[in-house]
Amino acid sequence: MESGQDISAFANRLRKNFAHWHKWARRRGTTCFRIYDRDVPQFPFAIDGYETVAPRSETHLHVQEIDTGWVRSDEDYTAWLVAVCDAICEVCAVPAAQLHLKRRERQRGTSQYEKLDDAVAESFVVEEAGRRFEVNFDTYLDTGLFLDHRPTRMLVADNIAQRVKAGNAGTRFLNLFAYTGSFTVHAACAGASHSTTVDLSNTYQAWTARNFALNDIDTRRHVLERADVLAWLGAAVSAGERYDLIVLDPPSFSNSKKMQGVLDVQRDHERLVSQCHDLLAVGGELFFSTNLRSFAIDAQLEQRLGLREITHQSVPEDFRRPSRPGPHRAWHARK
Repeated sequence: MESGQDISAFANRLRKNFAHWHKWARRRGTTCFRIYDRDVPQFPFAIDGYETVAPRSETHLHVQEIDTGWVRSDEDYTAWLVAVCDAICEVCAVPAAQLHLKRRERQRGTSQYEKLDDAVAESFVVEEAGRRFEVNFDTYLDTGLFLDHRPTRMLVADNIAQRVKAGNAGTRFLNLFAYTGSFTVHAACAGASHSTTVDLSNTYQAWTARNFALNDIDTRRHVLERADVLAWLGAAVSAGERYDLIVLDPPSFSNSKKMQGVLDVQRDHERLVSQCHDLLAVGGELFFSTNLRSFAIDAQLEQRLGLREITHQSVPEDFRRPSRPGPHRAWHARK
């Protein structure tokens, strides 16, 4: 792509998208949403808007350039990127200091979750359905809140609330590969009596603890477990533990040095899902999801456990694009 190429097609599409999704978000009380996702192929960006509530009330844009492998001179690329960012700020009426640009390349292993640099970046607080979450726009590739799982978080919260309303005061929730604990926050605030949140990363468990504090969650009943999920699951099954609701959202692949082995969701999902099903109490429910584009669920597992694909419910409207698959796929099972 040449530096002098007209970016009006991108600016016009972004303007149309922003007007539509901003109104859509306002009507639904959504403060963090996707604005643009490679809608014009020549401009391979994913743009998310975040309306922060602390430490200041302002709009931030998280802009990811998707690696296409295009070859351009440094001069042409820089000129093109500056023009694109200027257009984004103008269309969305956001100052340049509140645009956070990242380059998303094909990820393997733990690289998706590693720091981009050692600079200290400011953290912000956003709201989702009345719950508060810390986000960081600059330190990591992702912000700390996966927006494409917004509907699934609502499904979990609604499920817990219905159980409590039905008189099940002892609802137990399990969150595996928990990242920053957003599912647990919604479950706890919806009335889960106890929860266990498992992740291998000290960084993300500390982040989860801050999210708990933002929502006044009692850490005596809602426990953080820093552990290798593969090993933790086996021990929990052997101990006969039981949960009423489980969320299983593993990474596609992980070769963390802290793990006993290598996680490959395509190879390992039968074991992971089966063990989660073993941990369910009678009437318990499992939500399983993956963002692996090439994923194929084991047909025998699907039939044996009565797994039902709910991707049509779990992918939010602002992430749906007719021309390509959604950001994840999801299944539900009841024991």
